[in-house]
Amino acid sequence: FNQSSAGAHSPFIGLYLLGFWIAPVSLHPQCLDFKPPFKPQEDLQFCAMYRNFGCCDSAKDQELMAKFYKIVDNFDNYAYANCAGYVQDLLCQECSPYAAHLFDAEDPSTPIRTLPGLCPDYCSQFWLKCRSTITLLSDDLQLAQAKPDQVHFCQHLELEDPDYCYPHLLSNQQLTQNLGHVRADPEGCLQLCLEEVANGLRNPLAMVHANDGTHRFFIAEQVGLVWTYLPDRSKLEKPFLNITKAVLTSPWEGDERGFLGLTFHPNYKYNGKLYVYYSVEIGFDERIRVSEFRVSPGDMNVVDHASERIILEVDEPASNHNGGMVMFADDGYLYIFTGDGGMAGDPFGKYGNAQNKSALLGKVLRINVDDNDRGPLYRIPSDNPFVREHGARPEVYAYGVRNMWRCSVDRGDPLTKEGKGRIFCGDVGQNKFEEIDIIEKGRNYGWRAKEGFSCYDKKLCANSSLDDVLPIYAYPHKMGKSVTGGYVYRGCEYPNLNGMYIFGDFMSGRMMSLQENKNTGQWNYHEICMGIGLTCAFPGLINNYYQYIISFAEDEAGELYFMSTGVPSATSPTGVVYKLVDPSRRAPPRKCHYDPLPVRVKSKLIKFRPKEKAAVVTTTLPQTTTKPPRHTRRKNRRKKGKHRSESGSAPAAVPQSGAVRLAGDEQGRDDRGRVEIFANGEWGTVCDDLWNTKNAAVVCRQLGFRFALKASKHSEFGEGKSLRILLDDVQCEGTEESLLDCQHTDIGMHNCAHYEDAGVICGNSDYVDA
Repeated sequence: FNQSSAGAHSPFIGLYLLGFWIAPVSLHPQCLDFKPPFKPQEDLQFCAMYRNFGCCDSAKDQELMAKFYKIVDNFDNYAYANCAGYVQDLLCQECSPYAAHLFDAEDPSTPIRTLPGLCPDYCSQFWLKCRSTITLLSDDLQLAQAKPDQVHFCQHLELEDPDYCYPHLLSNQQLTQNLGHVRADPEGCLQLCLEEVANGLRNPLAMVHANDGTHRFFIAEQVGLVWTYLPDRSKLEKPFLNITKAVLTSPWEGDERGFLGLTFHPNYKYNGKLYVYYSVEIGFDERIRVSEFRVSPGDMNVVDHASERIILEVDEPASNHNGGMVMFADDGYLYIFTGDGGMAGDPFGKYGNAQNKSALLGKVLRINVDDNDRGPLYRIPSDNPFVREHGARPEVYAYGVRNMWRCSVDRGDPLTKEGKGRIFCGDVGQNKFEEIDIIEKGRNYGWRAKEGFSCYDKKLCANSSLDDVLPIYAYPHKMGKSVTGGYVYRGCEYPNLNGMYIFGDFMSGRMMSLQENKNTGQWNYHEICMGIGLTCAFPGLINNYYQYIISFAEDEAGELYFMSTGVPSATSPTGVVYKLVDPSRRAPPRKCHYDPLPVRVKSKLIKFRPKEKAAVVTTTLPQTTTKPPRHTRRKNRRKKGKHRSESGSAPAAVPQSGAVRLAGDEQGRDDRGRVEIFANGEWGTVCDDLWNTKNAAVVCRQLGFRFALKASKHSEFGEGKSLRILLDDVQCEGTEESLLDCQHTDIGMHNCAHYEDAGVICGNSDYVDA
């Protein structure tokens, strides 16, 4: 998938010498429990050098201290003066952020060392002064046998990767700089990892929890099925809800109709009520419907389907822009987010549905569904902003929205509660910009007068009475063409992510984040990439995902997830749910512990089996016999700006259709460059708005390389202005013979410019030769 390459600039430093690849330095802190390090809740007393960041909590610190005193009880004054410091250093390496490296725990074929890996000079000093402590520190028979011979002993404690040996790793800036912070590649892309949570789903577009203490999560498919998952990620065979016969959708890729939203009442634990938002067909009319259901009194994992009560229906003039978010905010009211009715440019009426407060489309609605068992199904909150405005629908809370896809309520900072209650939404744009908004009562969000920060309807845009609120962030279509709103991370497990609003784009598969600058009030943007190299080399973690990011989710504990699919169709079982993981730092052990309430299960359980695999370093290409493997450096480099076809003296043969070449590398390297393709009798460039590593894999394999190290974007290798843009919206599976075999717009048809020319970095080693 494309994002796995976005951070492919390698931070590795390595050496190719005498035919051997010496392992590179890579920032990869890891503890003996195979997890990231943490800041302990209580200060360490013994291993105080790791009190701010390491792998020991206070209990482990006390255990090491007891071991230290047990050892030094054997010392006389001379031995204590000379060796106590060495003993403390060696014991405390279990608390080092790099403990797994020091004790060789990452290699499952070897036992965990009893002493950490030592640098040769330090090892020699230790052996000369304190070899008598070796058998007190370790019961390893091989170490005991090596004890009489300094060379043999120190060879035994050498590490395969010398960059991690103690104590030199402490002064290795490549390892220690920004330790414990979210790692970014040289382009500033934050590197996170993923954990697969569920798979085999058909367009999973909502994952919610019931906030009832059970820590179950419920995943909704577009076809109208909702499944129950237990905290151990096993799935109940019987669906929680099945309204597939009522839901209007189709197998067409990109059909926006279907089961679109699900939320549980804040008092669900006591009243058993939940609310769904879905498309229906009534006669010849299409509508969106919001209904209330109750859970079955006989099974807490099944909805009573006969309990449905229709809360609200709204006619849909077109099949797209159906909105679909339904949720409760901190005020206890039900919020409903409708689209503008579809078609292009909101053409309904003089100003469109979104600007018309007498229409329910293009709005944020707020209603009160409490105590509705008798009387009206919902009431209007008395403080709704347009209750007393003539002609306005009293349900309207905010207006001027186009098609908000996925909104969320900020839980607030875990300590200060700052930000609590803010409503974030992603509003899908028309043809230029996607935007993120914070929803406020009575505000106008600008559509169709504005799209993002720019004018769409210039006449409306110039209207001084518009008084619209601007988005906190907007991005152009060269970055993505359909925003998927996310969440502000407020979970416990990954403290570095606190306050970060994480969202994505359905079409480009780009993962993005915003973080508020408290001083300026501005929101700073950082792209999120999947970690490369060893970054995600933790058990159970992966670093790739399916492109089409459908939705984000938060579990009962506040941890963050997203759903994506390989085929954007309501009937394709390629949907996967992923949990976001920060590999640079975790919360202290036991801090995030919770005990789920028991769940009475009457259905058969289906055990979760992950299917996705990590792309450990790069995208690996199948072996090819079209050309022999090449080293990434060559003696006779091409001159800057020259194409391969220009570098030789013999006249070039006419290329086959689909042939590719690389151009634009300033150093003339032939393993990287701007992608140029031959089609319809001419050479041209490729637009990068959907460019990803699967596309790069096709190009690199054509050119005889084994690896696609990076799918470069935004004309990293210059703009091919002398050529036409021949391909746009390229989407490959990675196994095609050429880019022409992939999905793409017609040759020569595009809506981009040369500043989006795509490129690749290829190679026959699994690292970037920078």
